[in-house]
Amino acid sequence: MRELSRKRAVCAMPIAGFYRSIDFALSNMSNSHIQTVAVFTQYHAGSLNEHLSSSKWWDFGRKQGGLYTFTPAITAENGFWYRGTADAIAQNLHFLKECHEPYVIITSGDCVYKMDYNRVLDYHIEKNADITVVCKEVSGDYDTERYGTLRMDENGRIEEFEEKPIVAHSNTISCGIYVIRRRQLIELIEQSDLEGRYDFVRDILIRYRSSKKIYGYLFDGYWSNIASVDDYFSTNMDFLKPEIRTWFFRTHPDIYTKVEDRPPAKYNVGAKVQNSLISSGCIINGVVEDSVLFKGTFIGSNCFIKNSILLDDIYVGDNTYIENCIVESHSTLQTNSFFKSEGEVRIVEENNERFVL
Repeated sequence: MRELSRKRAVCAMPIAGFYRSIDFALSNMSNSHIQTVAVFTQYHAGSLNEHLSSSKWWDFGRKQGGLYTFTPAITAENGFWYRGTADAIAQNLHFLKECHEPYVIITSGDCVYKMDYNRVLDYHIEKNADITVVCKEVSGDYDTERYGTLRMDENGRIEEFEEKPIVAHSNTISCGIYVIRRRQLIELIEQSDLEGRYDFVRDILIRYRSSKKIYGYLFDGYWSNIASVDDYFSTNMDFLKPEIRTWFFRTHPDIYTKVEDRPPAKYNVGAKVQNSLISSGCIINGVVEDSVLFKGTFIGSNCFIKNSILLDDIYVGDNTYIENCIVESHSTLQTNSFFKSEGEVRIVEENNERFVL
């Protein structure tokens, strides 16, 4: 994610002008009637913790269950940061042991999708599986080498699983969503911890592929992982497509997020907006085309914004040109600035004085 992850966790990245990427996983859990949720985070957790400061937005403010946030803590037995996904669970294993739910759903917080986890659970029970992996078939030109790839037999049981292979031999990728019985997860995590193994995929899924019944659940809906700048850019641009907007914004169930009290967007004389998402608190004086503007962004007069993403609270001075860029939040772009990228997406971060006397 390059410069974008320098001051925030990836699962706190803004999405579609209004949301954070973790909102999609939390909303899916809420809509699937899951009542007990734990979030494990460690890198630049400040922005994420602020976003999760009130669990009422996802209906987790309840007497039993709720939303829990765990960061690495130094104890008498352990002084490590999370050394992997399995180690994050191992360091907080007391949480699983104190719960009473029979099944656990594990998912990453940097994916954009809508899913009913109950369907995955029904499939898991129907197959009498030990672990179920949600997976998706992608096109041949997809960058599958950045994901875990797998092959299944005719019954859906996973026969091969490679994590980020040098050369991918399958177009079926793991979505990073797993269903497993709680007691079995505790046993596998304890065994991996004793052996000094810390990665859930390599040290549990791949290692136990032959001895455990691990099945794949094919998901055919929209799914995107924002693990790179290009993925983040294309995911936000997908929300400019009417069918994607309708699916996420106007189709039940809804996606929830923390709401900020900001005024509606204001379009002054001379403003022209075409095929763009404009969030609350924005003030537009120039031209915006095929772009996503997040909350509180100011666009000056005679500006031209095209095919770009502008994050929260950005000030764009008059006569500024921006194309094929991502502008970092709280940036101030001076008058007569010019930012354009012909190749890969350019990240712009300018910390100029906003008001000059």
